[in-house]
Amino acid sequence: TGQITALTSDGSTTIINGTFDWVYEEEFGLRDGFRWSPDGATIAYWQLDAEGVRDFLLINNTDSLYSYTIPIQYPKAGTMNSSARLGVVPAAGGPTRWFEIEGDPRNTYIARMDWAASSNEVVIQHLNRLQNTNRVLFGDATAGTVRTVFTDTDSAWLDVVDDLEWLDGGARFTWVSDRDGWRRAYVIARDGSAIRPLTPPETDILSIQLIDEAGGWLYYIASPDNPTERYLYRVPLDGSLQAEMLTPRDAPGWNSYRLAPDGQWAFHTVSRFDSPPVVELVELPSHRVVRTLVQNERIRQRIASLSPVAQEFFRVDIGNGVILDAWMMTPPDFDPALKYPVLFYVYGEPAGQTVVDRWSGSRFLWHRLLTEQGYVVMSLDNRGTPAPRGRDWRKIMYGEIGTISSADQAAGVRQIIDQYPFVDAERIGIWGWSGGGSQTLNALFRYPDVYRMGMAVAPVPDQRYYDTIYQERYMGLPQENAEGYRLGSPITYADQLEGDLLVVHGTGDDNVHYQGTEALINELVRHGKQFTMMAYPNRSHGIFEGRGTTRHVYGLLTRFLEEHLPAGGRARNVSP
Repeated sequence: TGQITALTSDGSTTIINGTFDWVYEEEFGLRDGFRWSPDGATIAYWQLDAEGVRDFLLINNTDSLYSYTIPIQYPKAGTMNSSARLGVVPAAGGPTRWFEIEGDPRNTYIARMDWAASSNEVVIQHLNRLQNTNRVLFGDATAGTVRTVFTDTDSAWLDVVDDLEWLDGGARFTWVSDRDGWRRAYVIARDGSAIRPLTPPETDILSIQLIDEAGGWLYYIASPDNPTERYLYRVPLDGSLQAEMLTPRDAPGWNSYRLAPDGQWAFHTVSRFDSPPVVELVELPSHRVVRTLVQNERIRQRIASLSPVAQEFFRVDIGNGVILDAWMMTPPDFDPALKYPVLFYVYGEPAGQTVVDRWSGSRFLWHRLLTEQGYVVMSLDNRGTPAPRGRDWRKIMYGEIGTISSADQAAGVRQIIDQYPFVDAERIGIWGWSGGGSQTLNALFRYPDVYRMGMAVAPVPDQRYYDTIYQERYMGLPQENAEGYRLGSPITYADQLEGDLLVVHGTGDDNVHYQGTEALINELVRHGKQFTMMAYPNRSHGIFEGRGTTRHVYGLLTRFLEEHLPAGGRARNVSP
Protein backbone atom coordinates (compact mmCIF):
# COMPACT_ATOMS: atom_id res chain seq x y z
CA THR A 1 0.00 0.00 0.00
CA GLY A 2 2.98 2.29 0.41
CA GLN A 3 1.97 3.03 4.00
CA ILE A 4 4.96 3.82 6.22
CA THR A 5 4.98 2.71 9.86
CA ALA A 6 7.54 4.20 12.23
CA LEU A 7 8.89 1.46 14.48
CA THR A 8 11.14 3.67 16.62
CA SER A 9 10.79 7.26 17.75
CA ASP A 10 13.79 7.89 20.00
CA GLY A 11 16.50 8.35 17.38
CA SER A 12 18.83 11.33 17.82
CA THR A 13 22.41 12.38 17.18
CA THR A 14 23.48 9.79 19.75
CA ILE A 15 20.69 7.14 19.66
CA ILE A 16 21.16 5.15 16.45
CA ASN A 17 18.44 2.66 15.50
CA GLY A 18 18.84 0.04 12.81
CA THR A 19 22.20 1.24 11.53
CA PHE A 20 25.63 1.94 13.03
CA ASP A 21 28.21 4.47 14.10
CA TRP A 22 31.45 5.01 12.20
CA VAL A 23 33.56 2.35 13.90
CA TYR A 24 31.01 -0.50 13.77
CA GLU A 25 30.53 0.13 10.06
CA GLU A 26 34.22 0.46 9.25
CA GLU A 27 35.63 -2.41 11.29
CA PHE A 28 32.76 -4.91 11.53
CA GLY A 29 31.42 -4.24 8.04
CA LEU A 30 27.91 -3.53 9.36
CA ARG A 31 25.51 -1.10 7.70
CA ASP A 32 21.92 -2.37 7.81
CA GLY A 33 21.31 -2.98 11.50
CA PHE A 34 18.05 -4.90 11.24
CA ARG A 35 16.99 -8.45 10.44
CA TRP A 36 13.48 -9.59 9.37
CA SER A 37 12.20 -12.74 11.10
CA PRO A 38 11.58 -15.66 8.71
CA ASP A 39 7.81 -15.32 9.18
CA GLY A 40 7.92 -11.57 8.50
CA ALA A 41 6.12 -10.75 11.74
CA THR A 42 8.97 -9.07 13.63
CA ILE A 43 12.25 -7.24 13.10
CA ALA A 44 15.32 -7.63 15.29
CA TYR A 45 17.59 -4.58 15.30
CA TRP A 46 20.61 -2.95 16.87
CA GLN A 47 20.40 0.25 18.86
CA LEU A 48 23.63 2.13 19.54
CA ASP A 49 23.99 4.83 22.16
CA ALA A 50 26.92 7.06 21.20
CA GLU A 51 26.54 9.42 24.16
CA GLY A 52 30.02 10.16 25.47
CA VAL A 53 31.86 9.13 22.30
CA ARG A 54 33.92 12.17 21.42
CA ASP A 55 33.61 13.97 18.12
CA PHE A 56 36.58 14.24 15.84
CA LEU A 57 36.32 17.47 13.86
CA LEU A 58 37.25 17.50 10.19
CA ILE A 59 37.92 21.05 8.99
CA ASN A 60 36.75 22.17 5.56
CA ASN A 61 38.67 25.26 4.50
CA THR A 62 37.83 25.41 0.82
CA ASP A 63 34.13 24.88 0.12
CA SER A 64 32.95 28.22 1.45
CA LEU A 65 34.21 31.68 2.31
CA TYR A 66 34.57 30.70 5.96
CA SER A 67 35.82 27.33 7.15
CA TYR A 68 33.53 24.95 8.97
CA THR A 69 33.90 21.72 10.92
CA ILE A 70 32.37 18.31 10.25
CA PRO A 71 31.94 16.33 13.51
CA ILE A 72 32.32 12.54 13.39
CA GLN A 73 31.82 10.43 16.49
CA TYR A 74 35.04 8.45 16.41
CA PRO A 75 36.36 6.39 19.34
CA LYS A 76 40.14 6.38 19.34
CA ALA A 77 42.06 3.48 20.87
CA GLY A 78 41.44 3.25 24.59
CA THR A 79 38.54 5.72 24.66
CA MET A 80 34.80 5.29 25.17
CA ASN A 81 32.80 3.24 22.65
CA SER A 82 29.13 3.42 21.82
CA SER A 83 27.02 0.96 23.77
CA ALA A 84 24.97 -1.52 21.74
CA ARG A 85 21.86 -3.51 22.48
CA LEU A 86 19.46 -5.67 20.52
CA GLY A 87 15.69 -5.61 20.46
CA VAL A 88 12.73 -7.14 18.63
CA VAL A 89 9.79 -5.04 17.45
CA PRO A 90 6.56 -6.14 15.72
CA ALA A 91 6.62 -5.28 12.02
CA ALA A 92 3.19 -3.69 12.44
CA GLY A 93 4.52 -1.42 15.19
CA GLY A 94 4.57 -1.61 18.96
CA PRO A 95 6.99 -1.71 21.87
CA THR A 96 10.50 -3.16 21.53
CA ARG A 97 11.49 -6.18 23.57
CA TRP A 98 15.17 -5.79 24.52
CA PHE A 99 17.46 -8.77 24.98
CA GLU A 100 19.01 -9.12 28.42
CA ILE A 101 22.68 -9.46 27.47
CA GLU A 102 25.17 -9.48 30.33
CA GLY A 103 28.29 -7.35 30.40
CA ASP A 104 29.18 -3.69 30.11
CA PRO A 105 27.78 -2.61 26.71
CA ARG A 106 30.48 0.06 26.46
CA ASN A 107 33.18 -2.61 26.65
CA THR A 108 31.65 -5.40 24.61
CA TYR A 109 30.56 -5.68 20.98
CA ILE A 110 27.51 -7.19 19.35
CA ALA A 111 29.39 -8.02 16.18
CA ARG A 112 26.80 -10.22 14.46
CA MET A 113 23.10 -11.05 14.88
CA ASP A 114 20.54 -12.96 12.83
CA TRP A 115 17.56 -15.22 13.25
CA ALA A 116 18.50 -18.70 14.46
CA ALA A 117 16.70 -20.78 11.81
CA SER A 118 13.38 -19.87 13.39
CA SER A 119 11.22 -16.86 14.17
CA ASN A 120 11.51 -17.46 17.90
CA GLU A 121 15.25 -17.06 18.51
CA VAL A 122 18.14 -14.95 17.32
CA VAL A 123 21.80 -15.95 17.33
CA ILE A 124 24.29 -13.35 18.53
CA GLN A 125 28.08 -13.07 18.41
CA HIS A 126 29.09 -11.19 21.55
CA LEU A 127 32.74 -10.10 21.74
CA ASN A 128 34.62 -8.73 24.70
CA ARG A 129 36.47 -5.48 24.14
CA LEU A 130 39.81 -7.21 23.56
CA GLN A 131 38.08 -9.35 20.91
CA ASN A 132 39.70 -12.55 22.16
CA THR A 133 36.46 -14.13 23.43
CA ASN A 134 33.41 -14.65 21.24
CA ARG A 135 30.28 -15.92 22.96
CA VAL A 136 27.56 -17.36 20.74
CA LEU A 137 24.27 -16.43 22.39
CA PHE A 138 20.72 -17.49 21.61
CA GLY A 139 18.10 -14.89 22.45
CA ASP A 140 14.43 -15.66 23.06
CA ALA A 141 12.53 -13.15 20.92
CA THR A 142 9.46 -13.24 23.18
CA ALA A 143 11.01 -13.24 26.65
CA GLY A 144 14.21 -11.32 25.85
CA THR A 145 16.32 -13.86 27.74
CA VAL A 146 19.63 -15.11 26.34
CA ARG A 147 21.79 -18.15 26.92
CA THR A 148 25.37 -18.95 25.94
CA VAL A 149 25.66 -22.03 23.72
CA PHE A 150 29.31 -21.82 22.67
CA THR A 151 32.41 -19.78 23.51
CA ASP A 152 35.48 -19.40 21.33
CA THR A 153 38.69 -17.94 22.75
CA ASP A 154 42.19 -17.07 21.58
CA SER A 155 45.25 -15.68 23.35
CA ALA A 156 45.57 -13.07 20.56
CA TRP A 157 42.33 -12.12 18.81
CA LEU A 158 39.32 -13.69 17.10
CA ASP A 159 37.86 -12.76 13.75
CA VAL A 160 34.10 -12.38 13.52
CA VAL A 161 32.50 -15.43 11.91
CA ASP A 162 30.52 -14.70 8.75
CA ASP A 163 30.06 -18.38 7.90
CA LEU A 164 27.47 -19.38 10.49
CA GLU A 165 25.05 -21.59 8.52
CA TRP A 166 22.29 -23.90 9.70
CA LEU A 167 22.03 -27.67 9.22
CA ASP A 168 19.33 -30.26 10.00
CA GLY A 169 16.55 -27.70 10.19
CA GLY A 170 18.41 -25.65 12.79
CA ALA A 171 19.68 -28.51 14.92
CA ARG A 172 23.33 -27.68 14.11
CA PHE A 173 25.29 -24.71 12.85
CA THR A 174 28.68 -24.20 11.20
CA TRP A 175 31.54 -22.26 12.71
CA VAL A 176 35.00 -21.21 11.56
CA SER A 177 37.82 -21.08 14.07
CA ASP A 178 41.62 -21.16 14.53
CA ARG A 179 41.16 -23.23 17.69
CA ASP A 180 43.61 -25.99 16.62
CA GLY A 181 46.11 -23.67 14.91
CA TRP A 182 44.41 -23.62 11.50
CA ARG A 183 41.27 -21.91 10.26
CA ARG A 184 38.86 -24.80 9.91
CA ALA A 185 35.12 -25.23 9.53
CA TYR A 186 33.28 -26.95 12.36
CA VAL A 187 29.73 -28.07 13.04
CA ILE A 188 28.25 -27.39 16.47
CA ALA A 189 25.07 -28.79 18.00
CA ARG A 190 22.42 -26.15 18.66
CA ASP A 191 22.80 -26.58 22.41
CA GLY A 192 26.59 -26.39 22.13
CA SER A 193 27.03 -29.94 23.42
CA ALA A 194 29.12 -31.22 20.51
CA ILE A 195 31.62 -29.73 18.08
CA ARG A 196 33.48 -31.55 15.33
CA PRO A 197 35.62 -30.43 12.38
CA LEU A 198 34.39 -30.58 8.78
CA THR A 199 37.50 -29.49 6.87
CA PRO A 200 40.95 -31.17 6.83
CA PRO A 201 43.61 -30.48 9.48
CA GLU A 202 46.58 -28.20 8.87
CA THR A 203 44.71 -26.37 6.12
CA ASP A 204 43.27 -22.85 6.36
CA ILE A 205 39.94 -22.21 4.72
CA LEU A 206 39.24 -18.67 3.57
CA SER A 207 35.44 -18.83 3.44
CA ILE A 208 32.50 -21.19 3.21
CA GLN A 209 30.86 -20.78 -0.18
CA LEU A 210 27.86 -23.11 0.13
CA ILE A 211 26.40 -25.89 2.19
CA ASP A 212 24.51 -28.36 0.01
CA GLU A 213 22.79 -30.35 2.70
CA ALA A 214 20.77 -32.46 0.26
CA GLY A 215 23.89 -33.46 -1.64
CA GLY A 216 25.98 -33.77 1.51
CA TRP A 217 28.71 -31.24 0.63
CA LEU A 218 30.38 -28.18 2.09
CA TYR A 219 32.05 -25.94 -0.53
CA TYR A 220 34.85 -23.63 0.54
CA ILE A 221 37.75 -21.49 -0.71
CA ALA A 222 41.31 -22.44 0.25
CA SER A 223 44.86 -22.66 -1.09
CA PRO A 224 46.84 -25.16 0.98
CA ASP A 225 49.93 -25.21 -1.23
CA ASN A 226 50.26 -21.63 -2.44
CA PRO A 227 49.23 -18.71 -0.18
CA THR A 228 49.16 -16.33 -3.16
CA GLU A 229 46.26 -18.12 -4.90
CA ARG A 230 42.64 -19.16 -4.22
CA TYR A 231 40.73 -22.30 -5.26
CA LEU A 232 37.35 -23.98 -4.73
CA TYR A 233 37.16 -27.19 -2.73
CA ARG A 234 34.39 -29.33 -1.34
CA VAL A 235 34.29 -31.80 1.53
CA PRO A 236 31.56 -34.25 2.63
CA LEU A 237 29.37 -33.18 5.53
CA ASP A 238 29.83 -36.61 7.12
CA GLY A 239 33.06 -35.55 8.81
CA SER A 240 35.34 -37.79 6.73
CA LEU A 241 37.56 -34.74 5.99
CA GLN A 242 38.22 -35.95 2.43
CA ALA A 243 38.58 -32.71 0.48
CA GLU A 244 38.16 -32.51 -3.29
CA MET A 245 39.62 -29.66 -5.34
CA LEU A 246 37.10 -28.46 -7.93
CA THR A 247 39.08 -25.65 -9.54
CA PRO A 248 41.17 -27.26 -12.31
CA ARG A 249 44.83 -27.56 -11.43
CA ASP A 250 45.72 -25.97 -14.74
CA ALA A 251 43.79 -22.82 -13.78
CA PRO A 252 46.12 -21.05 -11.33
CA GLY A 253 45.43 -17.58 -10.01
CA TRP A 254 42.68 -16.01 -7.94
CA ASN A 255 39.41 -17.94 -8.28
CA SER A 256 36.12 -16.80 -6.75
CA TYR A 257 32.65 -18.32 -7.06
CA ARG A 258 28.96 -17.67 -6.61
CA LEU A 259 27.33 -21.08 -6.36
CA ALA A 260 23.77 -22.08 -7.15
CA PRO A 261 21.85 -23.39 -4.10
CA ASP A 262 22.27 -27.02 -5.21
CA GLY A 263 25.98 -26.65 -5.98
CA GLN A 264 25.58 -27.79 -9.58
CA TRP A 265 26.34 -24.43 -11.19
CA ALA A 266 28.51 -21.43 -10.38
CA PHE A 267 29.55 -18.06 -11.68
CA HIS A 268 33.33 -18.38 -11.71
CA THR A 269 35.63 -15.35 -11.77
CA VAL A 270 39.34 -15.83 -12.29
CA SER A 271 42.14 -13.31 -12.65
CA ARG A 272 45.90 -13.35 -12.46
CA PHE A 273 48.56 -10.84 -11.54
CA ASP A 274 48.83 -9.52 -15.10
CA SER A 275 45.47 -10.69 -16.43
CA PRO A 276 42.09 -9.00 -15.80
CA PRO A 277 39.09 -11.03 -14.65
CA VAL A 278 37.22 -13.53 -16.78
CA VAL A 279 33.70 -14.47 -15.68
CA GLU A 280 32.23 -17.83 -16.70
CA LEU A 281 29.21 -19.96 -15.98
CA VAL A 282 30.55 -23.41 -15.02
CA GLU A 283 28.98 -26.75 -14.25
CA LEU A 284 30.10 -28.49 -11.06
CA PRO A 285 31.81 -30.68 -10.05
CA SER A 286 33.33 -31.07 -13.53
CA HIS A 287 34.02 -27.33 -13.82
CA ARG A 288 32.98 -27.50 -17.47
CA VAL A 289 32.63 -24.00 -18.90
CA VAL A 290 29.09 -23.53 -20.19
CA ARG A 291 29.38 -19.91 -21.21
CA THR A 292 31.90 -17.10 -20.94
CA LEU A 293 30.16 -13.97 -19.71
CA VAL A 294 32.99 -11.43 -19.39
CA GLN A 295 36.37 -11.49 -21.14
CA ASN A 296 37.64 -7.94 -20.59
CA GLU A 297 39.08 -8.28 -24.08
CA ARG A 298 39.58 -4.55 -24.60
CA ILE A 299 41.85 -4.29 -21.58
CA ARG A 300 43.76 -7.40 -22.63
CA GLN A 301 44.41 -6.01 -26.08
CA ARG A 302 45.64 -2.70 -24.72
CA ILE A 303 48.03 -4.44 -22.32
CA ALA A 304 49.25 -6.74 -25.08
CA SER A 305 50.12 -3.69 -27.19
CA LEU A 306 52.61 -2.50 -24.55
CA SER A 307 56.21 -3.57 -24.23
CA PRO A 308 56.40 -6.99 -22.53
CA VAL A 309 57.17 -6.85 -18.81
CA ALA A 310 58.32 -9.97 -16.98
CA GLN A 311 56.90 -10.79 -13.56
CA GLU A 312 57.42 -13.70 -11.25
CA PHE A 313 56.46 -14.96 -7.80
CA PHE A 314 59.23 -16.24 -5.58
CA ARG A 315 60.05 -16.87 -1.92
CA VAL A 316 62.60 -15.29 0.39
CA ASP A 317 64.18 -17.17 3.30
CA ILE A 318 64.98 -14.67 6.06
CA GLY A 319 66.22 -17.29 8.51
CA ASN A 320 64.87 -19.06 11.59
CA GLY A 321 62.44 -20.98 9.42
CA VAL A 322 60.67 -17.84 8.18
CA ILE A 323 59.99 -17.77 4.44
CA LEU A 324 58.24 -14.78 2.88
CA ASP A 325 56.19 -14.76 -0.32
CA ALA A 326 57.21 -12.14 -2.88
CA TRP A 327 56.75 -10.96 -6.44
CA MET A 328 58.83 -8.87 -8.79
CA MET A 329 58.34 -7.00 -12.07
CA THR A 330 61.36 -6.18 -14.26
CA PRO A 331 61.82 -3.64 -17.08
CA PRO A 332 61.10 -4.60 -20.71
CA ASP A 333 64.78 -4.24 -21.61
CA PHE A 334 65.98 -5.88 -18.41
CA ASP A 335 69.67 -6.84 -18.42
CA PRO A 336 70.65 -8.99 -15.40
CA ALA A 337 74.25 -7.87 -15.83
CA LEU A 338 73.25 -4.37 -14.70
CA LYS A 339 72.14 -3.05 -11.32
CA TYR A 340 68.63 -1.59 -11.02
CA PRO A 341 66.74 0.52 -8.48
CA VAL A 342 64.00 -1.40 -6.67
CA LEU A 343 60.75 0.03 -5.35
CA PHE A 344 58.99 -2.16 -2.77
CA TYR A 345 55.21 -1.98 -2.47
CA VAL A 346 54.13 -2.74 1.10
CA TYR A 347 51.04 -3.16 3.27
CA GLY A 348 52.01 -5.61 6.00
CA GLU A 349 49.01 -5.30 8.35
CA PRO A 350 46.55 -8.08 9.35
CA ALA A 351 43.89 -6.67 7.00
CA GLY A 352 45.41 -7.72 3.67
CA GLN A 353 48.08 -9.36 1.52
CA THR A 354 49.99 -7.70 -1.30
CA VAL A 355 51.59 -10.85 -2.69
CA VAL A 356 48.61 -12.38 -4.45
CA ASP A 357 48.21 -13.72 -7.97
CA ARG A 358 45.25 -11.42 -8.64
CA TRP A 359 44.54 -8.53 -10.96
CA SER A 360 44.91 -5.24 -9.08
CA GLY A 361 43.89 -2.88 -11.88
CA SER A 362 45.31 0.63 -11.77
CA ARG A 363 47.95 -0.21 -9.16
CA PHE A 364 49.36 -2.96 -11.41
CA LEU A 365 49.32 -0.60 -14.37
CA TRP A 366 51.20 2.08 -12.43
CA HIS A 367 53.81 -0.43 -11.29
CA ARG A 368 54.06 -1.57 -14.90
CA LEU A 369 54.67 2.03 -15.99
CA LEU A 370 57.52 2.27 -13.48
CA THR A 371 59.18 -0.84 -14.90
CA GLU A 372 59.02 0.73 -18.36
CA GLN A 373 60.93 3.69 -16.92
CA GLY A 374 63.69 1.43 -15.63
CA TYR A 375 62.61 0.30 -12.15
CA VAL A 376 62.30 -3.16 -10.69
CA VAL A 377 59.14 -3.31 -8.56
CA MET A 378 58.77 -5.89 -5.78
CA SER A 379 56.52 -6.74 -2.86
CA LEU A 380 56.88 -8.92 0.25
CA ASP A 381 54.28 -10.30 2.63
CA ASN A 382 55.65 -10.33 6.17
CA ARG A 383 54.38 -12.44 9.03
CA GLY A 384 51.09 -11.12 10.36
CA THR A 385 49.46 -10.74 6.97
CA PRO A 386 46.26 -12.81 6.55
CA ALA A 387 47.77 -15.48 4.31
CA PRO A 388 46.46 -19.05 4.63
CA ARG A 389 49.61 -20.17 6.44
CA GLY A 390 48.21 -21.07 9.85
CA ARG A 391 47.29 -19.21 13.01
CA ASP A 392 50.86 -18.71 14.21
CA TRP A 393 51.82 -16.93 10.98
CA ARG A 394 48.88 -14.57 11.18
CA LYS A 395 48.84 -13.82 14.90
CA ILE A 396 52.53 -13.67 15.77
CA MET A 397 52.40 -9.88 15.65
CA TYR A 398 49.74 -9.54 18.38
CA GLY A 399 50.67 -6.56 20.54
CA GLU A 400 53.58 -5.70 18.23
CA ILE A 401 52.01 -4.24 15.09
CA GLY A 402 54.71 -2.39 13.15
CA THR A 403 57.63 -4.03 14.93
CA ILE A 404 57.78 -7.59 13.61
CA SER A 405 56.39 -6.58 10.23
CA SER A 406 59.03 -3.94 9.52
CA ALA A 407 61.78 -6.26 10.75
CA ASP A 408 60.58 -8.98 8.37
CA GLN A 409 60.40 -6.52 5.50
CA ALA A 410 63.94 -5.23 6.08
CA ALA A 411 65.30 -8.77 6.48
CA GLY A 412 63.60 -9.73 3.22
CA VAL A 413 65.16 -6.79 1.38
CA ARG A 414 68.62 -7.65 2.71
CA GLN A 415 68.22 -11.23 1.54
CA ILE A 416 67.02 -10.09 -1.89
CA ILE A 417 70.08 -7.84 -2.21
CA ASP A 418 72.31 -10.84 -1.46
CA GLN A 419 70.33 -13.20 -3.69
CA TYR A 420 69.93 -11.04 -6.80
CA PRO A 421 73.06 -9.29 -8.12
CA PHE A 422 70.96 -6.98 -10.31
CA VAL A 423 69.49 -5.25 -7.22
CA ASP A 424 71.22 -1.94 -6.50
CA ALA A 425 71.56 -1.72 -2.73
CA GLU A 426 72.12 2.03 -3.04
CA ARG A 427 68.73 2.53 -4.74
CA ILE A 428 66.08 0.87 -2.56
CA GLY A 429 62.71 2.58 -2.14
CA ILE A 430 59.42 1.67 -0.49
CA TRP A 431 55.87 2.93 -0.75
CA GLY A 432 52.43 2.08 0.64
CA TRP A 433 48.98 3.43 1.45
CA SER A 434 47.16 3.44 4.80
CA GLY A 435 48.73 0.60 6.82
CA GLY A 436 51.26 0.43 4.01
CA GLY A 437 52.00 4.09 4.60
CA SER A 438 52.68 3.27 8.25
CA GLN A 439 54.97 0.40 7.22
CA THR A 440 56.80 2.75 4.86
CA LEU A 441 57.50 5.15 7.71
CA ASN A 442 58.62 2.35 9.99
CA ALA A 443 60.93 0.97 7.32
CA LEU A 444 62.49 4.31 6.46
CA PHE A 445 62.92 5.40 10.09
CA ARG A 446 64.04 2.08 11.62
CA TYR A 447 66.23 0.79 8.79
CA PRO A 448 67.97 3.79 7.20
CA ASP A 449 70.80 1.49 6.12
CA VAL A 450 68.37 -0.45 3.89
CA TYR A 451 65.94 2.10 2.43
CA ARG A 452 67.02 5.25 0.61
CA MET A 453 63.58 6.75 0.03
CA GLY A 454 59.92 6.19 0.89
CA MET A 455 56.48 7.45 -0.05
CA ALA A 456 53.84 7.14 2.70
CA VAL A 457 50.24 7.79 1.68
CA ALA A 458 47.58 8.29 4.40
CA PRO A 459 49.68 6.65 7.14
CA VAL A 460 49.01 6.07 10.84
CA PRO A 461 52.17 7.51 12.42
CA ASP A 462 50.86 7.02 15.98
CA GLN A 463 48.68 3.98 16.68
CA ARG A 464 46.93 5.72 19.57
CA TYR A 465 45.19 7.93 17.01
CA TYR A 466 43.38 5.07 15.25
CA ASP A 467 40.02 3.55 16.19
CA THR A 468 39.17 1.21 19.05
CA ILE A 469 37.96 -1.88 17.20
CA TYR A 470 40.84 -2.25 14.73
CA GLN A 471 43.75 -1.09 16.86
CA GLU A 472 42.70 -2.81 20.08
CA ARG A 473 41.98 -6.07 18.22
CA TYR A 474 45.65 -6.40 17.30
CA MET A 475 47.36 -4.38 20.03
CA GLY A 476 45.18 -4.61 23.11
CA LEU A 477 44.28 -1.51 25.09
CA PRO A 478 46.82 1.31 25.10
CA GLN A 479 46.33 1.56 28.86
CA GLU A 480 47.60 -2.04 29.15
CA ASN A 481 50.14 -2.11 26.31
CA ALA A 482 51.52 1.41 26.28
CA GLU A 483 55.02 0.21 25.41
CA GLY A 484 53.73 -1.86 22.51
CA TYR A 485 51.90 1.13 21.09
CA ARG A 486 55.00 3.29 21.49
CA LEU A 487 57.39 0.79 19.95
CA GLY A 488 55.05 -0.03 17.07
CA SER A 489 54.37 3.58 16.07
CA PRO A 490 56.72 5.03 13.45
CA ILE A 491 56.53 8.50 15.00
CA THR A 492 58.71 7.11 17.81
CA TYR A 493 61.62 6.78 15.37
CA ALA A 494 61.18 10.00 13.38
CA ASP A 495 64.55 11.26 14.66
CA GLN A 496 66.26 8.44 12.74
CA LEU A 497 65.15 9.61 9.29
CA GLU A 498 68.05 9.76 6.84
CA GLY A 499 66.51 9.01 3.46
CA ASP A 500 64.13 11.01 1.28
CA LEU A 501 60.53 10.99 2.53
CA LEU A 502 57.27 12.00 0.88
CA VAL A 503 54.11 12.05 3.02
CA VAL A 504 50.72 12.39 1.32
CA HIS A 505 47.39 12.78 3.10
CA GLY A 506 43.84 13.99 2.52
CA THR A 507 42.75 16.59 5.06
CA GLY A 508 39.18 15.23 4.96
CA ASP A 509 40.22 11.66 5.80
CA ASP A 510 37.57 10.42 8.24
CA ASN A 511 39.30 7.04 8.60
CA VAL A 512 43.01 7.77 9.15
CA HIS A 513 42.93 11.33 10.37
CA TYR A 514 45.20 14.00 8.94
CA GLN A 515 45.91 14.76 12.59
CA GLY A 516 48.42 11.89 12.63
CA THR A 517 50.41 13.31 9.76
CA GLU A 518 50.43 16.74 11.44
CA ALA A 519 51.81 15.11 14.61
CA LEU A 520 54.50 13.43 12.50
CA ILE A 521 55.36 16.74 10.84
CA ASN A 522 55.87 18.33 14.24
CA GLU A 523 58.17 15.51 15.31
CA LEU A 524 60.23 15.64 12.12
CA VAL A 525 60.55 19.42 12.44
CA ARG A 526 61.57 19.09 16.09
CA HIS A 527 64.46 16.87 15.04
CA GLY A 528 65.46 19.03 12.10
CA LYS A 529 64.54 16.42 9.50
CA GLN A 530 63.86 17.61 5.98
CA PHE A 531 61.05 15.92 4.04
CA THR A 532 58.38 16.55 1.41
CA MET A 533 54.64 16.50 1.95
CA MET A 534 51.42 16.98 0.04
CA ALA A 535 48.02 17.67 1.60
CA TYR A 536 44.92 17.19 -0.55
CA PRO A 537 42.15 19.46 0.77
CA ASN A 538 38.96 17.66 1.90
CA ARG A 539 39.92 14.36 0.26
CA SER A 540 39.04 11.17 2.07
CA HIS A 541 41.22 8.12 2.75
CA GLY A 542 41.23 7.08 -0.91
CA ILE A 543 42.23 10.60 -2.10
CA PHE A 544 40.07 10.40 -5.21
CA GLU A 545 37.51 13.20 -4.88
CA GLY A 546 37.67 16.06 -7.35
CA ARG A 547 38.52 16.17 -11.01
CA GLY A 548 42.08 15.11 -11.77
CA THR A 549 42.89 14.01 -8.22
CA THR A 550 43.88 10.39 -8.87
CA ARG A 551 46.08 11.33 -11.78
CA HIS A 552 47.67 14.07 -9.69
CA VAL A 553 48.44 11.68 -6.82
CA TYR A 554 50.17 9.16 -9.06
CA GLY A 555 51.93 11.92 -10.98
CA LEU A 556 53.25 13.22 -7.67
CA LEU A 557 54.48 9.77 -6.62
CA THR A 558 56.08 9.17 -10.01
CA ARG A 559 57.91 12.49 -10.01
CA PHE A 560 59.19 12.06 -6.45
CA LEU A 561 60.42 8.57 -7.29
CA GLU A 562 62.25 9.79 -10.40
CA GLU A 563 63.89 12.63 -8.48
CA HIS A 564 65.01 10.61 -5.45
CA LEU A 565 65.56 7.10 -6.80
CA PRO A 566 67.10 7.52 -10.27
CA ALA A 567 65.81 5.00 -12.81
CA GLY A 568 67.65 2.64 -15.11
CA GLY A 569 70.27 -0.05 -15.08
CA ARG A 570 73.88 0.77 -14.24
CA ALA A 571 77.08 -1.14 -14.69
CA ARG A 572 77.91 -2.94 -11.47
CA ASN A 573 81.21 -1.17 -11.00
CA VAL A 574 79.71 2.31 -11.33
CA SER A 575 78.88 4.23 -8.16
CA PRO A 576 75.70 6.35 -7.99
